[in-house]
Amino acid sequence: MTDIHHDAGTRQFSTEVDGHLAHVDYETGTGRIVITHTIVPEAIGGRGIAAALVRAALEYARDHGLQVEPQCSYADVWMRRHPEFDALRG
Repeated sequence: MTDIHHDAGTRQFSTEVDGHLAHVDYETGTGRIVITHTIVPEAIGGRGIAAALVRAALEYARDHGLQVEPQCSYADVWMRRHPEFDALRG
């Protein structure tokens, strides 16, 4: 997996694969982040990129003591499949 970059200014976790940008967008709230979108271009789909981006966002939240509201359907389903992150759901 390529490197995932966090840009707090744009509230985005992103990676570039084969010239395509994939990203997770989020909003901030008091003591939490709200994951709003997970975007992976079709050309690079099916490689686990979305999962890696969501995991990076959740690990960031955990490391910073933040709760997570997964408004993005992909992030919501991913969290349900990975109960080790249940404590972050808020």
